[in-house]
Amino acid sequence: MNIHDELPTEHEDALIAFLHKIIKIAVKVLAILMVLVIFWGVGDVVYVLYQNLMAPPFMLLSISDIFKTFAAFLVVLIAIEIYQNIVMYLRTDVIPIKLVVATALMAIARKVIIIDFSTITPMYIFATAAVVLALGITYYLIGKHHKEKILDQRKGATDTD
Repeated sequence: MNIHDELPTEHEDALIAFLHKIIKIAVKVLAILMVLVIFWGVGDVVYVLYQNLMAPPFMLLSISDIFKTFAAFLVVLIAIEIYQNIVMYLRTDVIPIKLVVATALMAIARKVIIIDFSTITPMYIFATAAVVLALGITYYLIGKHHKEKILDQRKGATDTD
């Protein structure tokens, strides 16, 4: 990964350099807090699953229980994606756009999976579909751009050999 200097700790202005260091510390605190949230979420998944399995009828899950369990799992996976965004940012000082879009896709997919069609309006369904479509196209275009960039880099490397 290339290191970028969006938040350089060496700067001609001492105040700016100090503020950049504080921001980097804040991002590290966010990473620590996200790990705690992930463990809390795993505990919640275990608790929700245990509670649903112990309730009558014993060791059987209803469809709504399965959806609640899926929702709890997906929340933990989204938290892990956010943690990966934070770590990537710490490594490169750049917001990883493709990973952010993938995280958003996972979050909207969670909404689609747990959607209760008996309580929502058709406009909500259309709006959700529009968000899924927009994020899907964005993810595709970012991936396509990334592949083209890699091919150009490889082509440039072989041309100089």
